[in-house]
Amino acid sequence: MEKYLSVLRRSPFFAGMTDEEILTVLHCVEGKVLSSEKDQFIFRVGDSTDVMGLVLSGSVMIIQEDYWGHRNIISKCMPGDFFGEPYAATPGSVLNLSVVSAEKSEVLMLNVRRMLTTCPSACGHHSKLIRNLVAVMSNKVLVLNDKITHVSKRTTKDKLLSYLSSEAIKQGKSSFDIPYDRQQLADFLCVERAAMSAELSKLQKEGIIRTNKNHFELLSDTIK
Repeated sequence: MEKYLSVLRRSPFFAGMTDEEILTVLHCVEGKVLSSEKDQFIFRVGDSTDVMGLVLSGSVMIIQEDYWGHRNIISKCMPGDFFGEPYAATPGSVLNLSVVSAEKSEVLMLNVRRMLTTCPSACGHHSKLIRNLVAVMSNKVLVLNDKITHVSKRTTKDKLLSYLSSEAIKQGKSSFDIPYDRQQLADFLCVERAAMSAELSKLQKEGIIRTNKNHFELLSDTIK
C-alpha cells in the first residue's frame, strides 16, 4: 500500500493522519486494491455492499440509468475521491445507482462496518476515521445539492450557466477545466447533447463564454 500513500495523504478521508496511521487503518478496514478497465462496472444498481471505494488512479462515474439506457451522471470521482459510503454504512440498503470506470482505474475498497467498529489496538485512529467519514458524507450532500440546483433550472442555457458559474466560484477563477467531456456534461445536466452544444455556441457568439473541449472561460458579467 506504500506506493499509494501520495494519493491517500491528499484524501479528506485520511486527514490528520501520519503515513504509519494510514497504513495501520488500511489493515484494520481490510483495504484491498481493485483494478478495473474502462466501462467496467464496480457496483451495479440492485447491489448491496459493506465496502466503499476510494479512487487511486483513473476515474469513475456515479451514474443512474433507466430501463431504456438513458444515463444520468451523478458525479465523477477522481483520485482521492470516495463512492458508495452511504450504502456501505447502512446495513441492508440496496444501491439505486451504478459505479463504472471512466478509464482504466485502480480503486481501494474499504470495509465500512470494520471502520465503524472501534478496535482496542487502534481506537485513536478509528476516532479520526469516523470523524473524517462524517465529513466526507456531509460533503457528498453538498455536491448533490449543487447538482439539484443546476438541473432544476428550466432551460438548457440556464443549467449550463448555473453549472459554469458554480465551477468558476468553486475554483476561484474565470478560466477553468471541468471533469466532463461534452456527452458527460449533457448527462450530468440531464439535457440533450445537441441542444447543449447549440446553447454553448450561442453563448460563445454572445461573448459570454469561451470554450475548447473541457476548458471554459467566463468572459462577461452580463447575461443576455
